[in-house]
Amino acid sequence: MKIVFVLECCNSITNGTGATCYRFAEELRKKGHEIIMLGEELKADQTTHFTYCGLKHYTFPIFEGLITKDGFNFVKCDPSIIYNAIKGADLVHLFLPFKLCSVARLIAETLDVPVSCAFHLQPQNITSAIHMGKLNFINNILFYSFRRYLFDHVRHVHCPSTMIKLQLEKHHYEKNTFHVISNGIIPYFHRIRVNRPEDLKGKIIVTMSGRLAPEKRQDIIIKAVARSHYNDKIQLVLCGKGPWEKHLVKLSEKEGLANPLMIRFCNQEQLREILSMTDIYVHASDFEIEGISAIEAIACGAVPVISDAKLSATSSFALSPHSIFKHGSSSSLRKAIEYFITHPSERQGLSEAYQQEGESFHLERMVAKMEEMFALAVEDHKKGLDINQNRVRRKDEKKKKKIFKKLLKAGVIDQIPSNIKA
Repeated sequence: MKIVFVLECCNSITNGTGATCYRFAEELRKKGHEIIMLGEELKADQTTHFTYCGLKHYTFPIFEGLITKDGFNFVKCDPSIIYNAIKGADLVHLFLPFKLCSVARLIAETLDVPVSCAFHLQPQNITSAIHMGKLNFINNILFYSFRRYLFDHVRHVHCPSTMIKLQLEKHHYEKNTFHVISNGIIPYFHRIRVNRPEDLKGKIIVTMSGRLAPEKRQDIIIKAVARSHYNDKIQLVLCGKGPWEKHLVKLSEKEGLANPLMIRFCNQEQLREILSMTDIYVHASDFEIEGISAIEAIACGAVPVISDAKLSATSSFALSPHSIFKHGSSSSLRKAIEYFITHPSERQGLSEAYQQEGESFHLERMVAKMEEMFALAVEDHKKGLDINQNRVRRKDEKKKKKIFKKLLKAGVIDQIPSNIKA
């Protein structure tokens, strides 16, 4: 199949959604599919072996600094580039409910190209960045806006976890067919023999990987370690970067970590080494659509302790009740960490069990499921079962006419397609 992946930040593997997009594209390419990437244009030092259709960066007023800190970006939606990327494709797969994916959907529909999409963005990812993550009425408005803007128009939706599928059903995403498929991990993440550096020998290594941001709750881990009876024996390592880095360093000093907080932004090789040395991996997030970083950790044999937050899917990976702690409670987390420190044989047994569990999330298996979803989307399109195929939405048709008038003016097409009914 010739598949177009549409994502603003598909040129950034430091962004979780961008990394997922790239991993899926690479695995699909290996299986013989032709993948076209449509997103922000590549930087001067970036190369790719995919067909890449780049759009110019769009500077978002006021919030640009906050957006780029979170590893995301917006683009200028040039209809000519989007049209040329989609023309002749077998399927268009959309990643986020923003303007680029909306324009791509409208063009794909006009060109009679099937469309599928994914749900990778919890509203809380947006609201927490402006310290409103716990305001449910705002999160509910965003759920509604995402649905009206994109998901009411596309039947087949990839959900990385059952938790987010249930959230979408709760928020009346009634027109969609959901496919629960993990984002998967590459087989590269497995336990390896690592010689610990001198400064880590004899230490209990506690790790969390992921963006350093308020919703990830690294502050809870710092407080739990600092108040532990084993504070002097624990080395806390945070793998990642983000807007909360300076705050976390100051907090670790204020709380009195016996061993200075280690923050590392790692490549894959460095991350695998750290995870293979890790004794206890903590995942403390307030919300998480899946938690790939936790899967990578358990695949490397780290025993996890995971928050039971209702809006985090990660707790579903726990194989023991001792791997769960009460959401937001540093006291509960401290007790869980201390339990595994004082029960080393149990920790070793669970380490082996978690490694085996990690193998079930290998990317190759997940991509096979994605192929099945893509095939169903194409088949439903042929049968006329797409949500929009048998309905004319006046607002959509006006948008399509505006887009294709621009294409006509640019000389990309010779005439406005007859299936635009506005």
